[in-house]
Amino acid sequence: MKSATIVGAGLVGSLWSVYLAKAGYKVNIVEMRSDLREADISAGKSINLAFSERGWTAFKTVGIEKEIEDIALPMYGRTMHDLAGNLTYQPYGQEGQAIYSVSRAEINCRMMDVAEKYGDATIHFNEKCIGADLENGIVYCQNTQTGKRSEFKSDVVFAADGAFSAVRYRAMQKLDRFQYSQHYIEDGYREILLPANEDGSYKLSKTSLHIWPRGRFMLIALPNEDGSFTCTLFMPFENHEYAFDKLKSKAHVEDFFKKIFPDFYELMPEIGTVWESHPLSSLAIVRCYPWAHGKTVLMGDAAHATVPFYGQGMNSGFEDCSVLWILMQQYDEDWPAVFEQYQRMRKPEGNAVQDLSLDNYYVMRDYVADPKFLLQKKFERRIQQLYPEKYIPLYSQVSFTNTPYSVAYENGKKQDVLIKKIMTEYDIEALFSEDKIDRLIHDLLEKEVL
Repeated sequence: MKSATIVGAGLVGSLWSVYLAKAGYKVNIVEMRSDLREADISAGKSINLAFSERGWTAFKTVGIEKEIEDIALPMYGRTMHDLAGNLTYQPYGQEGQAIYSVSRAEINCRMMDVAEKYGDATIHFNEKCIGADLENGIVYCQNTQTGKRSEFKSDVVFAADGAFSAVRYRAMQKLDRFQYSQHYIEDGYREILLPANEDGSYKLSKTSLHIWPRGRFMLIALPNEDGSFTCTLFMPFENHEYAFDKLKSKAHVEDFFKKIFPDFYELMPEIGTVWESHPLSSLAIVRCYPWAHGKTVLMGDAAHATVPFYGQGMNSGFEDCSVLWILMQQYDEDWPAVFEQYQRMRKPEGNAVQDLSLDNYYVMRDYVADPKFLLQKKFERRIQQLYPEKYIPLYSQVSFTNTPYSVAYENGKKQDVLIKKIMTEYDIEALFSEDKIDRLIHDLLEKEVL
């Protein structure tokens, strides 16, 4: 029987086991952690994830989308909170289009269930990867509880063990000419759980992703199933008037939120008390190449870890599965050929989603409350509403289609230049107020300006 080893029982590894089982492989998954499903998991324990079209496509390909539909909460747009507590709503796409908030821990538990149920995979918990023979498809492990060493040999090995991949670190990075870089951005993040009201209802609209943009830093909130919100504060570690190293006491934390996020403080006056309930964490981008050697290949964050500001880290990892599956069929499971084409196709996409993520951090942090930016987005939405087949904004290309990230990124840069140019030539705000905007858009399309 054909055999495969997956290192990492996270989201990508668990999903990929289902694809492999569909192709007739016996799958072993080795996982350093203990079984997450046996832990006490509550909302807010880890940063929420945004599930979008690429993720749904990967799940639908193997018919398991129903397994997570009930834990995916739709968010139809962004709600911005300014210093005065005023709200501005910006739809993500056309009517009915949404990205979906999912708890990382909850979806990970579901995915392990899926791996065992549909992937017929055996998950070996507490098995730390201590090395790998890339050429011969062997993963060397040591049990974190007993200390016993073991090895898993198979026809092919998939390293889906995250940004700090043990397979990459202990084996691939030892290869001659292996390219690797790890870039930490200067900001970190701390999570905050905003609890539900006493009656279990939400304190904020549950169909939005909430953003408090404050220039150099920001707070976001994504809904959970139980009425709570998982909130994340992104801010410099140091060297700024408002940095994590300045918030050293309950009083400092309370003063900070009262001044910078007053409406959030009203929702959660106990913020100073619970401030250290979650650790301060860092954010890094990992780039490397090649992704494959011998019988072994990197997937997901192990190949292209990114920062979370476009909500595409998980989705791009799931898309790795979709692409590998297509290539498996195309090359009749000739793995050297599959791996070579996979890394050639996906490396530019990994780079693009990282660039998109960094760009969107500045958008979310600096621009989403800017009137000019909001007017530009309103203008773009109207163009799309009138001509949905001819004009798809960057965010929609990334979140609501399977357009390659690299293509969407280049399209988006061209669109931005064009729309900004039009906005310097016409008084777009006045045209909206005078109900003449549609006439302008029709004229621009006829003249092939758009």
